[in-house]
Amino acid sequence: MMKRQSSALWFPSRERRRGALFFAALSAALVCAGPVVAADLDPARLAKIPPAMQGFVDRGEIAGAVTLVGRRDRIASVEAVGYRDLDKKIPMRPDSLFRIASMTKPVTAVGIMILVDEKKLSVEDPVEKHLPEFRDQPLVGARQVKMGVKDGSLRKPTRPITVRDLLTHTSGLGGLPPAIADLYVKRDRRLAEAVSLFAKQPLQFEPGTKWAYCNIGIDTLGRIIEVVSGQSYESFLQQRIFDPLGMADTCFYPTAVQLKRAAVTYGREKEKLVASKGDIISLPPGAKYPIPAGGLYSTAGDLARFYQMMLNRGTFGGKRILSPESVRTMTQVQTGELTSGFTSGMGFGFGWAVVRKPEGVTAMLSKGSFGHGGAFGTQGWIDPEKDLIMVLMIQRIGLPNADASDMRREFQAAAVAALGE
Repeated sequence: MMKRQSSALWFPSRERRRGALFFAALSAALVCAGPVVAADLDPARLAKIPPAMQGFVDRGEIAGAVTLVGRRDRIASVEAVGYRDLDKKIPMRPDSLFRIASMTKPVTAVGIMILVDEKKLSVEDPVEKHLPEFRDQPLVGARQVKMGVKDGSLRKPTRPITVRDLLTHTSGLGGLPPAIADLYVKRDRRLAEAVSLFAKQPLQFEPGTKWAYCNIGIDTLGRIIEVVSGQSYESFLQQRIFDPLGMADTCFYPTAVQLKRAAVTYGREKEKLVASKGDIISLPPGAKYPIPAGGLYSTAGDLARFYQMMLNRGTFGGKRILSPESVRTMTQVQTGELTSGFTSGMGFGFGWAVVRKPEGVTAMLSKGSFGHGGAFGTQGWIDPEKDLIMVLMIQRIGLPNADASDMRREFQAAAVAALGE
C-alpha cells in the first residue's frame, strides 16, 4: 500500500519549500468573511478519509485521489492518496491538476450572475435578446400517433427560451448538431460559430416544462457572457472570477508546465485500470473552444476558494464577486417540482444542483446543500447549514453514475462525521 501524502507530509524533500509555500498560501487565502457557525472538525475523524480513499486505490477503482474539507474560514484537511500516473508510479499530490468537466457549469453560471448584478442582463431575458440567431427557433412536433399518422412537423413554441431556462436545464435544447458532433473532441470552432449552429436546432420540448441536462445550453450562456460583456468568455472569467479569487491553476488551456501536474484519466478494462485514450474532454493542439459546460482544469485548492466565496455569500478575501441575493437565488431550487438531477431528492438552481430532500448519496448532507459533479468523477459540495466544503478530485471514466459513486458517498460521510454531531 502506498503511503498517503497528507497536509503534514505532502512533498518529497527536493520540493518541500514549494509544498510549504503552496499550503501557506492556501491556508492564508481562505480568510473568514463572516462568523463560523458550526463546531470545529475533529482531526481524528478527518484522518479516516485517506484510508477510505486508499481502499478504492487498492481495489483498483481509481489510481489516486485528492480530498479537501474546509469551512468558511479555513481548510481543515487536504489529502492525496495513490498516483496521478499509475503506470509511471508518480504519486498524487494536493496540487495535482484535474479536468473538472461539468463542474465548470456553476462557474459559467456565476459569470452570468455577475452581469445580472451589474444590471446588464436579466435571467428573464429571452435568449434572442442577446443572440438574435435564436429568434423564431422552432419546436419539434409532438410525434403522437393519431389516426395512423405520425406528427413529426415543426411548430412555434408557446414562448422563446430564456436565460433562466439555460441556467436550469429546462430550455428544450438538445445535443450537439450533427455538423459539429465532434466539437468537444476537436474543439476547432469558436464559441460564436458553434452557438450559431445550436440556434438552428429545433427545440425538443416546450421551454420550462421539463428538466433535461443540456451542455449546449450552458455553452450558449458562455456566448451570452461574450456579447453582453464585450470580452471573450475565457477573459471575462479570468478577470472577474479566477484572478480575484487567486485561482492560479484554473484554466481552459493549461500550459505545458501545468500539464506536468495533471492527473491521468483512467477507465477499467478486464478489472484493471487502463489509461484512457480519446477522452470526451481532451486538449488537442490548437484548441479554441473553451467548453463553458465542461472545459476547465483546476485543483482542489482553487475550487475551495470558489466554494468559499459561495459559502461566504459572494465574498472572498475581502473581494466581492457576487451579491448575497445572487448567491441565494443561484442556490435555491428553481426547477419547482420537475424531476431533475442524477440522484434522488435533487432540484436545480442556477448552475448548481441543490439537495431538496437528503437521501441516498446525499443522506448525510443538509437540505439546501448545493454542488456539482464532473464526468471524470470529480465532486464539489457545499453544506451551508453545516458550514462545510467537500471537494473530491479523481480522474475516472466509465462510472455508472459519478454523482452516485461510492467514492463520493464514503468521502462525504467521513467529512460530515468529523463534525461530531
